[in-house]
Amino acid sequence: MLWFRTPEKVYFKKGCLPVALDELKNYYNKKKAFLVTDTFLYQNGHTKPITDKLDEMGIPYECFFEVTPDPTLQCAQRGLAQLKAFGPDVIIALGGGSAMDCAKIMWLMYEHPECNFEDLAMDFMDIRKRVYVFPKMGEKAMMVSIPTSSGTGSEVTPFAIITDATTGTKWPIADYELLPNMAIIDADFMMSQPKGLTSASGIDALTHALEAYVSIMATDFTDGLALKASKIIFDYLPTAYEKGAADPIAREKMGNASTLAGMAFANAFLGICHSMAHKLGAYHHLPHGIANALLIEHVMRYNADPAPVKMGTFSQYPYPHAKERYCEVARFVGITGKNDDEVFENFIKAIADLKERVGIKRTIKDYGIDEKAFLDTLDEMVENAFNDQCTGANPRYPLMSEMKEMYLKAYYEG
Repeated sequence: MLWFRTPEKVYFKKGCLPVALDELKNYYNKKKAFLVTDTFLYQNGHTKPITDKLDEMGIPYECFFEVTPDPTLQCAQRGLAQLKAFGPDVIIALGGGSAMDCAKIMWLMYEHPECNFEDLAMDFMDIRKRVYVFPKMGEKAMMVSIPTSSGTGSEVTPFAIITDATTGTKWPIADYELLPNMAIIDADFMMSQPKGLTSASGIDALTHALEAYVSIMATDFTDGLALKASKIIFDYLPTAYEKGAADPIAREKMGNASTLAGMAFANAFLGICHSMAHKLGAYHHLPHGIANALLIEHVMRYNADPAPVKMGTFSQYPYPHAKERYCEVARFVGITGKNDDEVFENFIKAIADLKERVGIKRTIKDYGIDEKAFLDTLDEMVENAFNDQCTGANPRYPLMSEMKEMYLKAYYEG
């Protein structure tokens, strides 16, 4: 059996926030709201449209605004103490992936304090056949996610990543119980994204679409979303990057693309570009979108091999066809050529050109990552990337030596 799952309600259109939040009172009859966000968004007044609406509806609220990038378990536990003391029946996450991940973990610990993290984070090959059954969510509070960047798609995914600051362990938690109940994609919250965030999150969304499209779990349902997301990103990312708030249409389109790509990978999953980017970011503190951008073309060339050493596990198709799949995306976004080989090469070049237009450098080295530090951590990164939850859905099952080679190419050659 295959599946397609999204939050119960996904609202979108510039300015839709107050209309969507109306439901908290008029449809769900909620009594207390708890906001989770980061310090920057809180101090710069981004929570005001939400709190103004809650005031208007007479719903009391509290706000936890200490979420850091790459949120830690300790940060979530601080928020949880405030959450428990207040006792809300709706949690509203505002921000990028970090705020939404942290809010999902706080929601989980609020609903089920008895849960053991090691059990929840247990790896699996198929999300439908977990040996550990996730507890039912939403008994105490519903979850509303409001993104402020156009990249992670976390508002429509069942994933959350949290780091234990004492051990350094990153816990990837994945289960459809963690899907938010409502996602509100309002471009008003995305207008002031800085250029660096626009480019990094935009390429992150493109990587989500590409990896979902060639995943062993890709289906007709996810394919349409991945194709449309890719087309929107090619059409609107350069304008969103160059003009920012001066082009609200480009901003809104990128918000849509991010959520579409999020729905695609929430159901088809990702591949080794994300496995490797997770570790590159963790070890060398590169923004996640940049880490993906530095690796994506190398991974595409690797996946496009018509005779891989090992195929992906449990693929939905009899023969390797990643190159043909990449070419389908390429043609959909308007790239041509006399045959698949030429289309594929033109597509790789188009991605490189797009990255250049939005200010992304060519190599890991260009980002000032010290060569010795990179080489010293390389073997550990490779091993951890190989064991990453995303590796299993890649169309080509990697050897560690092949992953190492891609890391080295991304460092030196770009």
